[in-house]
Amino acid sequence: MKNLVSVFLTLLMFASMSPAQTGDLIIGKYQLPNNLEIEIFKSDGKYFGKIIGLSGFNEGQEQDIHNPDKSNQNDLLMGKTIIKDLEYDNTKHQWVDGSMYGPGKGLIFNLKIAKVRQDEIEVVASKFLFWKTLNWVRM
Repeated sequence: MKNLVSVFLTLLMFASMSPAQTGDLIIGKYQLPNNLEIEIFKSDGKYFGKIIGLSGFNEGQEQDIHNPDKSNQNDLLMGKTIIKDLEYDNTKHQWVDGSMYGPGKGLIFNLKIAKVRQDEIEVVASKFLFWKTLNWVRM
């Protein structure tokens, strides 16, 4: 009976959340598989991500040396916004229509966040017909 009450209260809590509150579940700090540390934040109803740590990233890369715009190759990566314009889609329960700059290769990818778990988020990055699913660990 105690478990049934817990399940009911949990369901009630999620049902009472507004789409904005549900969308905000991704806000936080994450460790990416390439050792970048990012912070996802909300601004003007969309979600963005900036680099907050570089420990072990790309053999010590600190500048944006792979940027296709040569005038930006001396820019520091720390603090750089690399995730832009993610929007929460309440019908799909996903964050969609975003982009992510990959400083390791100097490429921009389409980005969506497909699932949120307690300790990680499942991210899908795509470029043309290619896509890759990654898990980012919550810090």
